[in-house]
Amino acid sequence: MQSEFAHEQAQRHLAQRNRLAALAGVLGVTSLIGIGAAVTSDKAVVLVPITAETLTVSSGGVDAHYLELVTRDTALMLLNRAPESLDYWMEQILKVADPAAHGRLKAELVAIVEEQRGSDISQAFVIRAMEVDTKALTSTVSGTLKTFVGAQVIASQERSFTFRWSRRGLTLALTGFEQNSTPEDQDQ
Repeated sequence: MQSEFAHEQAQRHLAQRNRLAALAGVLGVTSLIGIGAAVTSDKAVVLVPITAETLTVSSGGVDAHYLELVTRDTALMLLNRAPESLDYWMEQILKVADPAAHGRLKAELVAIVEEQRGSDISQAFVIRAMEVDTKALTSTVSGTLKTFVGAQVIASQERSFTFRWSRRGLTLALTGFEQNSTPEDQDQ
């Protein structure tokens, strides 16, 4: 009698173990599928609205509209400066700089700050057109660059600037910028 009772109890424990093993197997497979989906799916970050449109940055690539907005803000920050705000100006530009290009960009910005500090020379840039290349991560901004001494406009020239960007994960960062030559520059 005791052997029959022991046998029934062993069978119940064996059935319970098999159910738990099956449940563990199903949970393991579900976890692997979830991890696989998380690793292979595009990641996206919803950005704070600065326009009427919804913007996202995904691991699949940079949206042209987003690159345009980042370029616009960076160009206006970089090309509009006054002697009173040079330290803040440089600090803000370095915040959007790629860490790999930080030293080179800082050297270029320090040269501008040293040249302009203590003067009455300011400049303002009015964007006329912009072209972005999401594959090469470059953007070109064209417009009017006005130079002021005090309140007096001493120069108003059509200029074009190219901005180079890098992407690490979901971060877009400035790696460099340059003023493009104009036909007038080439004639000289």
